Amino acid sequence: MLLSISSCKVKEEKESTDNKIIEEESTVTVEKKDSLPDGSWQCSAVFPNRLGHVDDTLAMNSMLSFDGYSDQGELYITADNDINDFNLYINSVKININDLEKDVVYHIDFSPASINGKNTLQVSGIKDETNIAVYIPYPILKQGNLEEEGFDQASLQLISDIIETDIENGFSSAQLAIIRHGKLVYSNTWGYLSSYDQNNQPLENKIKADNSTMYDLASVSKMFGPNYALQKLISEGKLSVDDHIYEYLGERFYEDTMDFTYTFGADVDLETMKAWKKSLTIADLLKHEGGFPPAPRYFNLYLDAASQEDGEEYENLLYSGNEHSEKTKLETINAICKTPLVYKPGSRTLYSDVDYMILGHIVEIVSDMSLDEYMKENFFEPLDLSRISYNPLENGFSKNDCAATEINGNTRDGVVYFPGVRTETIQGEVHDGKAYISGGVAGNAGVFSDIHDVSRLVQMILNDGQLDGKRILNKATINLLKKPYTANMNSTRTLGWVYSDPNTNGGDYYSEVSLFHSGFTGTGIYIDFIRKIGIVLLDNGIHPKRDSKKIEIRDKFFNQVILAYDEEN
Repeated sequence: MLLSISSCKVKEEKESTDNKIIEEESTVTVEKKDSLPDGSWQCSAVFPNRLGHVDDTLAMNSMLSFDGYSDQGELYITADNDINDFNLYINSVKININDLEKDVVYHIDFSPASINGKNTLQVSGIKDETNIAVYIPYPILKQGNLEEEGFDQASLQLISDIIETDIENGFSSAQLAIIRHGKLVYSNTWGYLSSYDQNNQPLENKIKADNSTMYDLASVSKMFGPNYALQKLISEGKLSVDDHIYEYLGERFYEDTMDFTYTFGADVDLETMKAWKKSLTIADLLKHEGGFPPAPRYFNLYLDAASQEDGEEYENLLYSGNEHSEKTKLETINAICKTPLVYKPGSRTLYSDVDYMILGHIVEIVSDMSLDEYMKENFFEPLDLSRISYNPLENGFSKNDCAATEINGNTRDGVVYFPGVRTETIQGEVHDGKAYISGGVAGNAGVFSDIHDVSRLVQMILNDGQLDGKRILNKATINLLKKPYTANMNSTRTLGWVYSDPNTNGGDYYSEVSLFHSGFTGTGIYIDFIRKIGIVLLDNGIHPKRDSKKIEIRDKFFNQVILAYDEEN
């Protein structure tokens, strides 16, 4: 029930079409509610004794700071006695609500008074031993305006023109979303679900992609799978980044190591190699300092394990199978236990899928759930994500919901053959071969999604672990991502993400506190804590095949978005 329209009016200066400065007034509303809504709170406090004692000389006892964004802000307020005289200010704007009835819930929409960053609430003048409780929800992801958030429309039109030109010249499709200050200020999709047939000829009847099209996120799945899951398990005290891997996989993790040396790796004896593996921690793998080879093909029988060369004259010492099954997934974990390292842990960084295959398995061991079930229960469903899934074709989606990747499966355009190799166009199945033989659910790849759901996962991180009134990860865990852990190595990384390192395919304009991760299929995510910007790029740049080189467009996309942003805004 609408109680009243507060007489508080907030003046905003805006520029008219004839360049004159005009003033607009917005109104704060106050409304009675039956009860407090379900969910958790960004913060709550009881006045006048917010700090546990009443002291009129202590100004901070009447004040509360919280995070917010302009054009969105709400709070709930209750009193344990009737009260007809007190003062409520938000960002120095007086809110006209003097009378409160005992135990009645009041909802205040103070969007016109909210600001980006730290907001301040002040409650004073409370008398007659009355207590006033204030509850402030978390911000939500709203639709926003590009120019109001500091982006030049013409510059972003250039991105659209570039993509359209690329599509005319054979590129298949892309989605792009831009977030700033809790607002989705841009989202667009170009191109088609699939553009080529098995013979690499252009399709005549192509289906347009749209904002709901799901893309194979490839290695971005590492972040929206094991990385998020581990952050939650760490925050719950169920594991530590300092735990050793063998504590979860057992002594076989190092004792089963095979006695061979990679042609591109360190030449050490078997006992040294076992000692290296025994020393590995969760943190080592999160930072990609564990020493594993980048992408051993456990699914290829015809492979020389030491050199990673293909050929029917070879038999893979680490072969685990080629079936899309839970059985082969477990055999692949066994193969990982047999896998030697390429270098001494902690001596350098080398990006490896194996790191996250192990981490995904640890999530399953600790949670006693499959990784896809864990993510669905703890992240996807609480955040109301409806178009994100492992194995989409097994979970209610069709091929026409998904963008295609390679047209000749994993044959590398017919060059590679091994038993069980996929030869048809991959659409709705995970492209990565290691994830495929893990039943489509692996720590290194497997998640499909669209820009809407991925944008919400990004905004949750920008909001320090919460979204839409729900705390998903605690702030202390998010803060672990805001510092580098490999600053003196050959690559600058935090836990999982690339950290403010322009020597990647995320562009040249990182801020000093920013995260980036890419996926082999053409995906890329940029999170900037300084500018409060999130950029989501999803595309199928390896369609029709991996040597299309279309995934190289990522750099210019991210550069152009940041160049379109006014740093003074």
